[in-house]
Amino acid sequence: MMSTIYPTVLLCVYGFFSSLRPSEPFLTPYLMGPDKNLTETQVTNTIYPVWTYSYLALLFPVFLATDYLCYKPVLVLQACSLVLTYIMLWKSQGILAMQLLEFFFGLATASEVAYYSYIYSVVEPELYQRVTSYCRSVTLFGSAVGSLMGQLLLSLDKVELVHLVIITLASAVVASIAPWFLPMPKRSLFFHKSPGVAEEPKATISSDTENGKNSERRAFMMSRSSEAAGGSSGLIQVLRMLFDDFVQCYRCRPLLAWSVWWALATCGYFHIINYAQVLWENIHSSKEYEIYNGYVETLSTLFGALAALLVGCLPVSWARWGELVLWILSLLMTVCVFVMILQKNIWMCYSSYVVFRAVYMLLITVATYQIAANLSMQRYALVFGVNTFVALLLWTLITVVVVDSAGLGLNVFTQFLIYGYYFAVISVIFLLAGLYRVFSRRTNEEVLTQIHRESSTFSNGDCIGR
Repeated sequence: MMSTIYPTVLLCVYGFFSSLRPSEPFLTPYLMGPDKNLTETQVTNTIYPVWTYSYLALLFPVFLATDYLCYKPVLVLQACSLVLTYIMLWKSQGILAMQLLEFFFGLATASEVAYYSYIYSVVEPELYQRVTSYCRSVTLFGSAVGSLMGQLLLSLDKVELVHLVIITLASAVVASIAPWFLPMPKRSLFFHKSPGVAEEPKATISSDTENGKNSERRAFMMSRSSEAAGGSSGLIQVLRMLFDDFVQCYRCRPLLAWSVWWALATCGYFHIINYAQVLWENIHSSKEYEIYNGYVETLSTLFGALAALLVGCLPVSWARWGELVLWILSLLMTVCVFVMILQKNIWMCYSSYVVFRAVYMLLITVATYQIAANLSMQRYALVFGVNTFVALLLWTLITVVVVDSAGLGLNVFTQFLIYGYYFAVISVIFLLAGLYRVFSRRTNEEVLTQIHRESSTFSNGDCIGR
């Protein structure tokens, strides 16, 4: 038990303080304010896109490095990247420095896979679900506390934005201490597997929730499987195994449907949260009015967490009605995006943002459960990684064309108009998919009923004839 409690406490401490960022809701006003004196065009079209590009470029190499190095070194790298990011945010000046800052933040973001993967190698199966919930909850709580702290300091004490950056830096420094004291795992998912245990047959996706009750235990046992020559597998073998698993996983229609929504919606979600502050600054300038970005981020985080908790209480047959639910809620997200720009009212904009994030958190939780229900640990990490990579690839393409100054370099209102149409397309896709699912299921049921009737008629006639 102590061997589980110790790393769990350290992970929770690290997750809380690394997510405690009072300056986060006010990053755009800070960059456009007197401290950095950058223009909206420089921030939106030149600086912010660097995070997108670096996140995409580093995701797959960091994913492989995380497994090969057994998590802890990448956690340390993430902690150091966050500290460097906020040192530069505090002290550095100029566009190039801010672009380099965004690169290091992209490295830190890509390294989040280490935080959520480390637990697999140190926690026993019966505690896996509980400890995972602790680690995920504490990061949400840290984000909410940081946003609320920043808003209260700004509204009540009238602190300068640079002081919020210093507090965020101090929190990152505190967080950076924890990873150094984590125990070094002896195994990982792909490169370092525990020898001497026969590998179970690989699990497959099933829409039957009864079959998913023990999936977490099966998943953990899969992570401990063997057949690693000399205690580790070569890079070629790992890549070949990943490709084979990729092909087998995405042949499953339910998994493919949820993965498509995951990738498409996450791409749009990244755009909204990354440029929402720029939109708010245009509607309600921090140079003229008091802003409430911190309250909005706090509420959206808390409502998102509550929405995620509601998933377990919703009496929905996701296997039957999943696509239609995705259509309805994607349509709601579309409305939220259009309300943000068409009303040009800061309170409507704030409210729509909160609803948008809550709906996304609810659906991404459902998608996570539906995808992971009967996947082995290796496939769990692979599918989530591929979905995130596709989302980042789409995000990058849209950024290059729509946002980057090398592309169209559109203003923020036009960008959000495009994002609104983007979510409208997503809703249409899943409306068609849902209607196809309902009608095909009904057709199959009618065919089976007809076959049953004909079989019964034939059987009765046969009996009479005898």
